[in-house]
Amino acid sequence: MARMPNRLTRSLVGACALVALLLLLPSAAAAAAPATVSVRIEGAGATLLPRTTVTTTTSPVVKDGNPVHSCSGTSAAGALERATGGVWGASWSDGLGYFVTSLKGEAPPDASSYFSLWVNEHRSPTGICDTELQDGDRVLFFLDRCDYNAQTQGCTNAPVMPLGLSAPERAGRGQPFAVKVVRYAADGMPAPVAGATVSGGSVPALTGADGTAQVTAADGDAALLRASKDGFARSDAVRTTLCARLGGDGSCLSDTGTVIAPPPTPDRAPPVARLTSVHHNQVFRLRRGPRELRGAVAADPSGLARVALVLTGRDRGRCSWYDGARERFRAASCRRNPARAFGVGDRADWSYLLPGRLPRGRWLLSVIATDRAGNRSVPVDRVTRIAVYVGVPRPRRGGPSHRPARSPRSRRSPPRARPPRPARAWRRWSSRAAGR
Repeated sequence: MARMPNRLTRSLVGACALVALLLLLPSAAAAAAPATVSVRIEGAGATLLPRTTVTTTTSPVVKDGNPVHSCSGTSAAGALERATGGVWGASWSDGLGYFVTSLKGEAPPDASSYFSLWVNEHRSPTGICDTELQDGDRVLFFLDRCDYNAQTQGCTNAPVMPLGLSAPERAGRGQPFAVKVVRYAADGMPAPVAGATVSGGSVPALTGADGTAQVTAADGDAALLRASKDGFARSDAVRTTLCARLGGDGSCLSDTGTVIAPPPTPDRAPPVARLTSVHHNQVFRLRRGPRELRGAVAADPSGLARVALVLTGRDRGRCSWYDGARERFRAASCRRNPARAFGVGDRADWSYLLPGRLPRGRWLLSVIATDRAGNRSVPVDRVTRIAVYVGVPRPRRGGPSHRPARSPRSRRSPPRARPPRPARAWRRWSSRAAGR
């Protein structure tokens, strides 16, 4: 075997060392920008930390004294450090980061219990070190439990799910008003909860089968409501302002009818989204179509709730669409395409990795963003609804694809019709014919 030159050997060794160093760098290298978020901690019998708003920093978080074991300050660990003032414990695990062992002095009661991390009513698929946050995120820790079965390799008990409570911003003092209690699944889907107790009013109220209950608060200027039920994590506290009288438009009135506070102004503006990985009418070579789709959503006053995509394609008279639930392309009728939107998360800077590159054809990609107030953006041509071409030429404006189709010419053209005679010429000809 020939011996490589020393210069080439040193270059290869240096490249390998650089790659190894990059692989060993902590997750803080992929840290996001500081963000303003809220943190809440629910213990076994009480709320350990009410919802607290903090702003994350870029300072790394180290809990065991080893600088190598650090998390980025913009992660969920950084938010927890700021919200609790460092009063929490964790153990380090290579590849997983820190595992929370105690929060505000409370530890899990047994080996089957642990603190679960949720962000925006979704269970986080990553640990506290790898969960990067953005403005408006709501971070929640609560005690969950898993009675593990080695044979089935799963939990034998039902998971603990958090409760959510919705109530009006204002209500009349001493007048009943409706509230609703739901529970959130791991994917964030809500469902009504029956038999939950809503406290904070004059008397506790129980929810019915539809998750609603009637609450009356007769004392004070505001009612602080919470929902609880065995087997679920308590809801966040919801404040309802009490007015002597409630106007028809939602304004708060005094006993004499004077307006104390005007009606709240609802958020009606949809989020503003855009695509960053591809642009309208972009052309790709065959087998070089895009695979990773990326975009961004501008800051929204109500917060971003969901980003969804719709992807449809057409090639040589056949149509298809991308099924996000099954993560594959499916054939469809070109007249009635059953394409459905698929979610890609709730991050402002979102990305989605397709199972493969886009195949040959013309592809239409649409982005739909929804905020927490329920406002949904409408795809805009050339901005959030764009066309890309893979392995096919882009049609030119005014070209064959934009002109109506022509019927093929026959070998023998039909006789050309003679134009009608003008009225004046017809009179001249008819008068001469009459004179003859």
